[in-house]
Amino acid sequence: MTDETKKNGPDATAAENTAEAVASALEETAAENAAETPAAEAVQEPDPLDVLKNENAELRDRFLRLAAEMDNLRRRTERDVKDAKSYSVAGFARDMLAVSDNLRRALDAVPTEMRAGADATLSTLLEGVEMTERSMLSALERHGVKKIEAEGQRFDPNFHQAMFEIPDTAVPNNTVVQVVQAGFTIGERVLRPAMVGVAKGGPKQEAPAAETAGEKNA
Repeated sequence: MTDETKKNGPDATAAENTAEAVASALEETAAENAAETPAAEAVQEPDPLDVLKNENAELRDRFLRLAAEMDNLRRRTERDVKDAKSYSVAGFARDMLAVSDNLRRALDAVPTEMRAGADATLSTLLEGVEMTERSMLSALERHGVKKIEAEGQRFDPNFHQAMFEIPDTAVPNNTVVQVVQAGFTIGERVLRPAMVGVAKGGPKQEAPAAETAGEKNA
């Protein structure tokens, strides 16, 4: 058998058929892959409308957060400015109260009998001291400094400092019956608590309605 016969024989035909089958299969696979790739890419591609919605939601959330922060900053700034205006004179007012205390002590040091029989010079001097004290307290009040009216009030540790107790059954227990040194507030703060003497031994003082309601709720 010649070489040409071998090349053109059944084996050659079978080999050609096999090669054609393999090539055809490869072409079909490539075609399927080419067809599937756009479909897969189409599934993975996000919807532009959804993207815009998500971005809009994110921007809205950031805007609301920023607006809340700006509102808090505005309130904090307003509070700081208000406090600065209200309490900037606190140190000066405290020093002036010491002067007012000395004026009051000078007036209290003059006995009632001496006042009654005082000559014109002493009377004028005492009136001048009293006017100076009133003028000073009035000036402080214009700047938000107010005197704490303690005598006859129920003892309140937020505004009063108890110095001693006085046995007294005529008034409710823990009633302020004597003021040793006047107290003052500035704005909503206590500039100086009132130094007081409180009654002891009297009937129990009724609690305010607000405190009673709070105790019941507790």
